Amino acid sequence: MPFAARLPVVVEPMEPDDAPAVLEIYGDGIAGGDATLETAVPDWHHWNAGHRRDCRFVARIDGKVVGWTALGRYSTREVYAGVAWESVYVATDARGRGVGTALLDALVPGAEAAGVWTLIAGILVENEASLALHARAGFRRIGVQERIGQDAHGRWRDVVLMERRSRQIGV
Repeated sequence: MPFAARLPVVVEPMEPDDAPAVLEIYGDGIAGGDATLETAVPDWHHWNAGHRRDCRFVARIDGKVVGWTALGRYSTREVYAGVAWESVYVATDARGRGVGTALLDALVPGAEAAGVWTLIAGILVENEASLALHARAGFRRIGVQERIGQDAHGRWRDVVLMERRSRQIGV
C-alpha cells in the first residue's frame, strides 16, 4: 500500500528490532536487479558483521521502516580507518518520497562524527536514481569499473564509483 504523501520521513538510528525490515528492503533491492550484484539476502549475523556498528540509520514513514543506510569497512588497514563503503536502500513503495535524501542527510554528519572523511559508493551504471541521489548528496563520480561482476542472470555489469569527501575532517 503506498504511503500518503503528507506523512513525514523520520530518520532514526537502526535498532536490532529493525533487522527483519532492513533485510526485506535489501531483498527488494536484490530482486530489482540494479541495486547490487548480490544474489541472496544474507542472514542478520552476516549483514551485521559486514557493517560498522555506528552510522546505521533507518527511515520510517508512519512508524514503518521504509529505508536504511549503513557503512561497511573499506579496508582492514588502519590507514584507511576514515574511509567507508556506503549503502542506502529504499523500499519499492516508498521511492520518490525523499527517503534516500533523508537517510544520506543523517549519514553524512554521523559519519563525520565517527571520524569518516571519505564515503565510497559503488552503484550499478543503470541505477540512475541512485546516481542522482548520490550526486545531490555531494558525491562525485570517480570512475567506472567495467564488467566488474556478474549479476544473477550471468550478465557482466559496470559499477560507477562515487566518493564524498568531508569538508569538516581529513582536510
